[in-house]
Amino acid sequence: VQLQASGGGLVQPGGSLRLSCAASGLTPDYPGIGWFRQAPGKAPEWLTCISTTDETPHYSDSVKGRFTISRDADKNTVYLQMNSLKPEDTAVYYCATDRQYSCWVNVLSFRSRGQGTLVTVSS
Repeated sequence: VQLQASGGGLVQPGGSLRLSCAASGLTPDYPGIGWFRQAPGKAPEWLTCISTTDETPHYSDSVKGRFTISRDADKNTVYLQMNSLKPEDTAVYYCATDRQYSCWVNVLSFRSRGQGTLVTVSS
């Protein structure tokens, strides 16, 4: 599987952005696909995951209610809609998946990862 994240950019606080993750080669063998981020000088932080079997989403407390994960199976693309963005959301955002792990496992354990996309929240 190959993952490519896109859609990052500069946005003002309170604004919105939608990230995309194109997942070529993603088969039903991969039970979940999700997002994590890494801010400058900080440890990676898992954000959200969506099941590829029943579309159930999982969210970390830090983004629940502001971020929404969705998937277009026909396009093999996963989206991350981010609303009410804050300066502390500034980070490089990555999508990830793993043939062995479902969304009940921390996304940071997923071994297939795409190149990240930078999101900067600043006025």
